[in-house]
Amino acid sequence: MHNPLSRATRAESTDPTFGTTGEVHARRPLRRRPWIVGTTAVALALGGAGVAIATNAHKTVSLDVDGKTVDVDTWAGSVGNLLDELGIETSTRDVVAPAASSALADGETVVVRYGREVTVSDGEDSESVWTTALDASEVLDTLEQREADIHLVASRSSERAEIGVRLPLDEAVQVLVEGEVLPVAAGISSVDAALAAADVELGDLDEVLVDDRAADGSTLADGETGVLTVVVRRVEVTEKSSTKKIAHETETVKDSDRYTDQATLVRTAGKDGVRTTVHRVRTVDGDVVEKEKISEKVTTKPVTEVKVVGTKKRPATSTPASSKDQGKAPSGTVWQRLAQCESGGRANAVSASGAYHGLYQFSVATWRSVGGKGLPSQATAAEQTKRAKILQARSGWGQWPHCSAKLGLR
Repeated sequence: MHNPLSRATRAESTDPTFGTTGEVHARRPLRRRPWIVGTTAVALALGGAGVAIATNAHKTVSLDVDGKTVDVDTWAGSVGNLLDELGIETSTRDVVAPAASSALADGETVVVRYGREVTVSDGEDSESVWTTALDASEVLDTLEQREADIHLVASRSSERAEIGVRLPLDEAVQVLVEGEVLPVAAGISSVDAALAAADVELGDLDEVLVDDRAADGSTLADGETGVLTVVVRRVEVTEKSSTKKIAHETETVKDSDRYTDQATLVRTAGKDGVRTTVHRVRTVDGDVVEKEKISEKVTTKPVTEVKVVGTKKRPATSTPASSKDQGKAPSGTVWQRLAQCESGGRANAVSASGAYHGLYQFSVATWRSVGGKGLPSQATAAEQTKRAKILQARSGWGQWPHCSAKLGLR
């Protein structure tokens, strides 16, 4: 007998189902309709010895597989035979009521609920559990009975883009995304349909929660009844770089060719380096929830500053002799009169500009050109007169233009 409710048909159905990777986030008061949670609840209303009467007679029964109900004509004598006849396979995680071993009576209602694995979280820890709930509302009711602060997160299957979580058809649903509440009319059968009705598109990393919230989207206090809410959390993962300065070092080098009183020489200018760190940052609705360092390296090496200081001492300089110690130009001679005109007769005289020295106001260059050593103003009067005579013999009295003219020497 062909069974439209067989596992194969159910897998191909376009009706929304729970995805095997679904997670659920809920905080929910106890709810409405009762539902089967285990094999201990499968007795229903049949029980009693009369079920064995006419077990092999023709009968019409109602078969409910995950909320889809059909009437079936059968000669099966037991619930198990009926399921075998229809090719319906069950496992220990599924619920069959009445039990498979129970006799099948005319007018019987046989209920099959397939178990589905979901992941529940209290906001910190997560664990996988199995449930036979038909939709998110029933899942939340069941989880609420075990723990008050449980949440259900619906994840997209790795094999398809849809989020396979049913929503109750008899309840209004709202979508909460980026702080905005978008109402959705009752009759929406799945999370995907609710998102489509609210014109909400999901990013590749976005998370979807199914939760009870207040009408404004806020979290419910204990004991409050809210609206079934599909909560979209915008998730972004980015890589962000930050830099930190690496201070450069300073090295001092001694140079024996430089005098100790010379200014410090900067041979190589110092430059700070840069260390770059890259973090992978995960944000949920703009809030940073995870930050992981993925790399750290020196992107610019620091440059050591090199300073040079001298270690050489300058030679000691003799103190210039006084004019008296140096002597005077020969008295009664033209050289005495020339010296008196040029320097007032002072052997250690130096011009205001510092360019001319001694009795005859030699420039340093001229002094050295006639064999003088050191500075003219430091030499004796006799030495200065000797060099002046050499200069006059070589170049004439024009070397002293003003005074030679004044003295009538030219």
